[in-house]
Amino acid sequence: MVKLIIQIPCFNEEMALPVTVSGLPRRLPGIDVIEYLVVDDGSTDRTVETAKRTGVHHVISVPHRGLARTFMTGLEASIQAGADIIVNTDADNQYCAEDIGKLVSPILEGKAEMVIGARPITTTKHFSAVKKALQKVGSWAVRVASGTDVADAPSGFRAMSRNAAMQLAVFSKYSYTLETIIQAGRKGMIVTSVPIRTNEDLRPSRLVKSISSYVRRSILTIIRIFITYQPLRFFLLLGAAIFAVGLVLGFRFLYFVLTGSGVGHVQSLILASTCLVMGFMTWVMGLIADIISVNRRLLEEIRTRIWKLEEAIRVREKTGER
Repeated sequence: MVKLIIQIPCFNEEMALPVTVSGLPRRLPGIDVIEYLVVDDGSTDRTVETAKRTGVHHVISVPHRGLARTFMTGLEASIQAGADIIVNTDADNQYCAEDIGKLVSPILEGKAEMVIGARPITTTKHFSAVKKALQKVGSWAVRVASGTDVADAPSGFRAMSRNAAMQLAVFSKYSYTLETIIQAGRKGMIVTSVPIRTNEDLRPSRLVKSISSYVRRSILTIIRIFITYQPLRFFLLLGAAIFAVGLVLGFRFLYFVLTGSGVGHVQSLILASTCLVMGFMTWVMGLIADIISVNRRLLEEIRTRIWKLEEAIRVREKTGER
């Protein structure tokens, strides 16, 4: 029996949720059971009542904590509900639900553990030029940090196996999309993309309140990705840039000394020394950050082992009851 759970994080989606749920598949090839799970992120409207009225199988309500934590709550609930495959989709009906079969197919065939739906970004009319450019930059940053070949990393339309879901842990408050792909890639999971379609907007995006806000958050997220998951490379490159400035200034001062005019350029020597020390200290910070990154990976492995141990205990308890 292969069980698929389609999870939908929601925040004040009373109007859009019925449209989204009505388009979800009732049956798919290779899937024996399909269930829907709504995670209500502290909505102040009638999202919960609407979810129950539309026939959603599981409804979980949590205090308002943001999309990333709501996503993780849905993963944990789906695992506990016995999902073999988990699909995440948005409540605003952005993604075409008919393409869910495309997402789960590589997992059913054993070709991938995580599948990302790649949107037609270049032809999407409601995406501004700035947003399209940032989508491409964000996807490039994720490909570099994760070692995967994901075409549309910010896409929230994705499927993952039960084993993959157990190994994910999101620490960002803003978005889960980039971080989960990087984690999957660094853990050696097979991550792939499939082309999917999108629907017309039912409402304006809540993540993109303004272009300036979106640019700022996107840049900070990309920088944070490199610092968190590639700390040694990030600090080595940053330290090398600072150290290079120090070397240039130092050779400049040496040139003036050799030509007999070094007396008036002592400030160059001071600045060069400062840059050289700062560059060296940045390298040291990179080594420390790399050690912290190793500890984080160990903690993630411990968390996964706990998940699997709890699952084994539940199976034994059910077997004992029978």
